[in-house]
Amino acid sequence: MATITELKCAVRETLESRGVLGQLKARIRAEVFGALDDQRDQRPSLSHENLLINELIREYLEFNKYRYAASVLTAESGQPQVPLDRQFLASELRVAEDMSSKSVPLLYGLVSHFLNSGDDGRKVFLRGPAGGNTGPKADS
Repeated sequence: MATITELKCAVRETLESRGVLGQLKARIRAEVFGALDDQRDQRPSLSHENLLINELIREYLEFNKYRYAASVLTAESGQPQVPLDRQFLASELRVAEDMSSKSVPLLYGLVSHFLNSGDDGRKVFLRGPAGGNTGPKADS
């Protein structure tokens, strides 16, 4: 007869091999964060810029199998559970892709573009978001 320890090991291995254990852990973490999140502190509305940034980060996290981090990001940010369509995201960012770039997250392509751009070494001038509201402000 199997011992409790052997049974626990067998269940854990089965859940891991099916990919369910990681999903359960991520769901538990998200629920714990949700329970600990102080509902009295209203989260600012999710701006268009934050929605796009969060989606770039989520795509990167999921590509690299950082599913726990992705689930916590989704839970804490208020990002929609269903990922944005990649073509929509690329269109919003005005990014043109070739076949090879479609195999990696858009964030890789954006970073690669800036690292490999043939500019004269000058810094790129970045502008703030159009709406000005990028997220929570620091307490004064």
